[in-house]
Amino acid sequence: MTWLQTVILGIVEGITEFLPISSTGHMIIASSIMGINEDAFTKLFEVCIQFGAILSVVVLYWRKFFDFSRLNFYLKLIAAFIPAAIFGLLFSKKIDALLESAMTVGITMLLGGIVLMFIDKMFKTATVNEDKQISYPKAFIIGCFQVLAMIPGVSRSAATIVGGLQQRLTRRLAAEFSFFLAVPTMFAATVKKLWDYHKEGLSLQGNDMQMLIVGNIIAFIVAMIAIKSFIQYVQKHSFRAFGVYRIIAGIAILGLIFAGVIKNEKAPDAAKPAVAKVAYNATR
Repeated sequence: MTWLQTVILGIVEGITEFLPISSTGHMIIASSIMGINEDAFTKLFEVCIQFGAILSVVVLYWRKFFDFSRLNFYLKLIAAFIPAAIFGLLFSKKIDALLESAMTVGITMLLGGIVLMFIDKMFKTATVNEDKQISYPKAFIIGCFQVLAMIPGVSRSAATIVGGLQQRLTRRLAAEFSFFLAVPTMFAATVKKLWDYHKEGLSLQGNDMQMLIVGNIIAFIVAMIAIKSFIQYVQKHSFRAFGVYRIIAGIAILGLIFAGVIKNEKAPDAAKPAVAKVAYNATR
């Protein structure tokens, strides 16, 4: 992984993390095109630079995050975080396997785009205008929608925003709650990835730590701009443009796969013998 690739992935993460277009999908495709998708450090990097992105949320909304008199705010985030935490722990191996499939990204990008094309018509009436009006059941249901984002290409932002709209949140509030929920979710994902990396007997080498720091800084700066722009946009416009983008991107990804430009690699099934996994890892 080069410094140029570090900068590119940091920018991609910052732009896409909080937009309903799937940061994971874009990172998988970007790393695949650059030919670094099979590198263990790249996989760690793609997850860990989410930390820079979530810091942008904390900074932009610091008044809410550090208002300790609003205990309900934190409890609602915990309620929304629980479904993803449970599914993440139970199905981590299957999720890791899905992360190897560019085909999955292309299909889910396309299907998710179709959903966004009609989402505003599906949920026209918004009755929840402030986060104080979000009940614990509503927060939990939004968290259940977030579980869908474990499929690469679905988009954590898109899933939680759709969940918010389904629970009658305004477009702005649905987007903001999605940002808030990203903090515990992505922090947990980063910690788990670092732990798994360590358990596999791997360690950061050479410039790895410097690349992680630079990647996080870039993701932080770009995400700050992306969040502000996105909030301004959704207050005046529908999600249709994001749906169009996803459909075009999904078709393009599938086309590149069939053309052989992007390799559709799949990890071995978790149920296969450990020997198969060792053989697979040896070829990476």
